[in-house]
Amino acid sequence: MMNKIWASFIIVGIVYGFLTGKMDIMNQEIIASGNETLNLFMVSAPLMVLWSGIMQIAKDARLLEKLAKMLRPIFKVIFPDLDEKDEALEYIASNLTINMLGIHNASTPFGLKAMKALQEKNPKKDTASRSMITFLVLNTSGVTLIATDILAIRMMYGSQNPTELIFPTIIATVVNTCFALLVDRFLYRRSVKREHH
Repeated sequence: MMNKIWASFIIVGIVYGFLTGKMDIMNQEIIASGNETLNLFMVSAPLMVLWSGIMQIAKDARLLEKLAKMLRPIFKVIFPDLDEKDEALEYIASNLTINMLGIHNASTPFGLKAMKALQEKNPKKDTASRSMITFLVLNTSGVTLIATDILAIRMMYGSQNPTELIFPTIIATVVNTCFALLVDRFLYRRSVKREHH
């Protein structure tokens, strides 16, 4: 579906540019955006590689397992359906830790592994489990302590004070995460009530 939507945007843009005689401007913008995309990739790729390697070392050193143990009191409240020794907790801890550091792209592999582990224990394979939905909410709204990728982009575009967004980002993401969890819990309880009626 999304492919069709993006394809329609591209087709409409090309047709509009052709009818208005602005094909030269469109070509220039396509080339310029390609260069910017390459520059952005060159800035963000080393960060992704670095943190993916660090998290793999942490996993091999069983640091993620220790982190999961430290966070278990919180996880028991947020993920009541999961067992304390569940493998998914390690991946969830990894994903959320990397998200807190603001390297969201590097957290994706751990998020996928967490979802795979949660799906294996999901009794209804065609429906997301409670833990899967809650993890998706946390992953989407997650607390960010240091927005590393945003700092890199701001530095790339010559910001004079690229770190000025750190404190507002922490406040915004903490409030956002708390609100998202409250909504998640409210909707879950409402769905349970509907099932019993």
